[in-house]
Amino acid sequence: MSLPTKIKTVLLSTAYFPPVEYFAAMANAQQVLLERCETFRKQSYRTRCCIYGANGLLSLILPVKRDPTHNLPITEIEIDYRTNWVLQHERAMEAAYMTTPFFEYYRDDIYSLLESRQSSLFALNLSIIRLLAEMAGISCEISFTEEFRREPDCGTLDLRERISPKYKGGSLLSELEIEKPYYQVFSHKQGFLPNLSMLDLLCNEGPNAISYLKA
Repeated sequence: MSLPTKIKTVLLSTAYFPPVEYFAAMANAQQVLLERCETFRKQSYRTRCCIYGANGLLSLILPVKRDPTHNLPITEIEIDYRTNWVLQHERAMEAAYMTTPFFEYYRDDIYSLLESRQSSLFALNLSIIRLLAEMAGISCEISFTEEFRREPDCGTLDLRERISPKYKGGSLLSELEIEKPYYQVFSHKQGFLPNLSMLDLLCNEGPNAISYLKA
């Protein structure tokens, strides 16, 4: 995929604490179109994120209630609170980022969202996306699809399948010509880990995150 120099509209799936490339796409687009008419997909960023733990890459998975038909719209998927995953995720974030320069400035707002116990996966993810975008200084319009289309309108950059833990192609950050290392507190152990959750970039770089994201 060859990316245009100026992205007018980017089409994204919902995601839980999305990766850096997700927000890079947002930061370099005039408009963000969020897919709300797709059916739920497992093993995707819709319910998981990756952070840099003391022992390396750590995946945090948000549990959802099982749909026996496997055909519910993403907006109807409900979060499963039978286990205390909120506390587990907060503790993992604390252990990963408590010594970063900016975690303390963002922690309360992030934890407040997690502890709000929203029932809808789509609603929680949207709140997280908006909060992280605001923290990063990204200013763009977010709108929503009205129907599911495999092929979006001309002029819309479709990244629904591209931004995925299963994607094996080239780096979106590289194609935007912004792929470069930034400070990570555990890089002395495992080296630099690219394209983690936006939480990683924010905690380590703070207000400078927007400079990293802009092509």
